[in-house]
Amino acid sequence: MKASLLPLIALVFVSASFASTVRINTTKLPNGTVGTAYSTTIHGSGGCTPYTWNLLSGAKPIGIVTQRTTNTTFITLAGTPKKAGTFSFTFGLWDCGGNLVKQSYSVVIQSGANHVVDLSWQASTSQNITGYNVYRGTDGKSWTKVNVSLVASTLYDDSTVANSTTYYYATTAVDTSGVESGKSNAVKVVIP
Repeated sequence: MKASLLPLIALVFVSASFASTVRINTTKLPNGTVGTAYSTTIHGSGGCTPYTWNLLSGAKPIGIVTQRTTNTTFITLAGTPKKAGTFSFTFGLWDCGGNLVKQSYSVVIQSGANHVVDLSWQASTSQNITGYNVYRGTDGKSWTKVNVSLVASTLYDDSTVANSTTYYYATTAVDTSGVESGKSNAVKVVIP
């Protein structure tokens, strides 16, 4: 009688696990000035989405609201500060598994700017340019236009900056049809 081999059966059990814990990546927020538009983004990562964000304690600067989108990996704080002072607050971020991480912030809102950023750039070589727009952001990704009307020259002074804050600037060219170019390379400015 010949021996026969039985088929080999392997069972593999797979369990779901989350490779990383939830965290808030943004550890510092920019300062601001009264009456000047303010916008910054707080980013989270790790764990599982969707995330839930909540103000746990303290108070944001008066005039600043929390803006949420369908992308729960970040929230934006935006508005126009209405009162000078130091504002301390803590945000909580929960991942879909109920894991919580907290991050505390302190934002100084000045009554007015103490510094001026002088910007200059090369003129566009395109035809029919009527002016330029100047954009500013605190992370080099989110931008706010700082000029009220088109800038006719290649010079701009930004006197709405806050102390101890890093800004990024980029410009665009606008032609006679109102078509705006893409943004220039960003330049980083650190305000003491």
